[in-house]
Order: sequence, then structure tokens, then C-alpha cells
Amino acid sequence: MYESFYGLREKPFQITPNPAFLYISEKYANALTYLEYGLMERTSFILLTGEVGAGKTTLVRHMLGQIDTKVDVAMILNTNVSSEQLLYMILTQYEITGGQGGKARMLDALNQSLIDRFSRNRHALLIIDEAQNLSREAMEEIRMLSNLQSNDQMLLQVMLVGQPEIIRYLKRPDMTQLNQRISIACHLPALTRKETGEYIACRLKKAGGNPGIFTRQAVQRIFLASRGIPRTINILCDSALVYGFADEHRSIGAPVIDQVLRDRGEVGLWSMQHSAEPLQSAMEPGSEMDVKSRLESLDARLVRLERRVGQRIELLERKTESLKGKLVRRMQRLYAMERKKNDKLVAEYATLREKYSVLLEEMGRKDASEAISLSRMPESTGQSTEYADGVHVCPDGTIPGSSESAG
Repeated sequence: MYESFYGLREKPFQITPNPAFLYISEKYANALTYLEYGLMERTSFILLTGEVGAGKTTLVRHMLGQIDTKVDVAMILNTNVSSEQLLYMILTQYEITGGQGGKARMLDALNQSLIDRFSRNRHALLIIDEAQNLSREAMEEIRMLSNLQSNDQMLLQVMLVGQPEIIRYLKRPDMTQLNQRISIACHLPALTRKETGEYIACRLKKAGGNPGIFTRQAVQRIFLASRGIPRTINILCDSALVYGFADEHRSIGAPVIDQVLRDRGEVGLWSMQHSAEPLQSAMEPGSEMDVKSRLESLDARLVRLERRVGQRIELLERKTESLKGKLVRRMQRLYAMERKKNDKLVAEYATLREKYSVLLEEMGRKDASEAISLSRMPESTGQSTEYADGVHVCPDGTIPGSSESAG
């Protein structure tokens, strides 16, 4: 409808998860790093949490587009099922046959299939979206699936994706065993005011449009109304573009956003308190519900912080081991190079020593030859010597009768 008016190739704010429009903020980049690390290390359980519409599914789909082709992925989207139904859905996703006849046969068929994949160096990943809706029996079934393993490798890796309620669920005493098996846990928080503006500009740019269509005041209204939740931002921005197109506004200002909020509020789809005023809590400060909510929030943040610290420590330890290995290999290479140089110098020294010995031997023979020649020369008698031409030479080298001899 409004694409050509704003110079867009496609709608930039659709609410369906589309990895092509993923905006990776610093927090999202951190979460993506943890997920990729968990996949690379094949940890047993990975947990990804975030509020409704925070972009969990979009991030997961982006990650799936980057992983190795040797990873076989099964994704469960409907979690309001029994444990047996869940098991049947997993077999269906992996296209495993032969599980008819009850739960025991399904487990056996799954185990045999996972062993076969492992023997072919393939990695099985099970992703369960909306995991907070799983029943206790289904959760226990998932925990039991983690027992399918080889001597040193997990045959099935599980990624649980859900809303923050799942954290409280996993903290229950009867969920301790599953909680302890979660190696990687990360949370997608809401966007900040700055990130909201960058998110809107990013999606407009990826759709081929002008990233500055929304004014700063409009972005502020959107942030306050959406509380930084991407899906809500998409709904507001898409409606605002429709309104702007209808009124032929080339840019979207705060009045357009206010009109969207009023119209949605009139039909009960939006709270009017978000229209232009700062965010306010729905609960009275200091009330019992407010205190309880804050305690639960702090508790959840503490759990995430503890896990994050543990993960960072593990990462640092692995990096340290890697650096040690690199240092040892480098020292070994340097030692080999120095040894090679030393062997070369030893060989050159041996060559020079041999040449020196030969030279000494030749000099010895020459000296001996000269000594023999000198020994054969006639001794001086003190008389002059007569040469063939009749000239006499005195022992002192003078010729008798010459001026030199007279002198």
C-alpha cells in the first residue's frame, strides 16, 4: 500500500520473524555469541528467554542460517501437548519411522536414529519454542532425552526458547535436575531509547527506504508506547506509515504516532496512558504487588547474572588453555628453528676446521721445502766470485775497481 510512496521495496515492519531484517544490538550480539558457543561446544541444554515479541524466534532463525550443514534441526512450535505427543512430534520432525506401538518403541527408534547420525558425524539439535507452556511431564521427558549420549558426546542437544516465566518454572525444586543441565542461558532485554531509533532506521534501510522517515519526537513516542519491544515497535511503525500515506506525509512525526495510539486505544487495543506521557507502572509504588514484582525481577536478574558470570569464567578458562597451547607450540617451533641454526653452525665450524687443518698442513710442507733449499745453498768464503763474463764480485756485493769499491 505505502511502499512506493515511501520508496520501499517491501514492508519493513512485518511482525512475522524475518532474519533478513534482524537488528543486532550489542545485547543481541552477546546473546548470539552465547548461542553459537553452546552449539559449537555441543552443550546439553541451552536456554534463551525474552519478553513476548522481543525477537527470540527471529534470532534463532538467524542463527540457524549460520550453522554448519552437518546439524540436523528439529523445531517444535506447539508446546501445549502431553509428553508422549511431544515425543511423537520430535520423531516426525526428524522423519524417524518405526516408532509405532507405544512410548518405549518411540524412544528406541529415536535412540537408534541419533546413534546413526552420530556415527555419520552429524549433530542433532532440538529447538522448543514457547517452552514456558510445557507441562511438567513434558519437561521431565525432555530431561530424560538428555540421557541419550555416547561415551563422551551428547546425542541430542536441546535449546529451550521461552518467556521469562520459564526461569521461575525451572527454579522449582522438582525441576532441579533439568535446571542443573542448562549450560548456556541468555536473555533478550527490551531495546533502549537509542536502540529503538537504530532499530527503526535499520529496518527502513534494509527495505530500501530512507532511514530518517520517523522524526526524533516520533521515535520517542514509539519507545514510550512500546517499552522497547520489537514486535510492538513494528505494529506502531506499520500503522504510522499507513496513516502517513493516507495523509501524504513524507515524514512521520509525533502527531501521527499519537493518532495511532488514540485510534487503537478507542477500540481497546492500546492503553491511552502510552500516548505521549512517560511510562508509568500499572502498580502503585510500595504496594504488595509492586514489591513482589520487583523481588521476582531481581531474583531472575540474579540467576541470569550468576549464569553469565559462570559462562564468562568458562570462556576465559578455555581461552587460557588455548593460549597455553599456542604458546607451547610457538616455543617448540622456535626451539626447532634454533636447533636447526645450531646444527648449521656446527657443520660450518667443522668445514672451517677441516680447511684450517689442510691449510696448516700445506704451510708446513712449504716451510719444510724452503728449509731444504736454504740448506743446499753454498756458504760464503770471503773471496770474490768470478762470473762467466769475467766480472768479479766481492762478498760484500761490490765490484773491485769500481767507485763503490774505492769508497
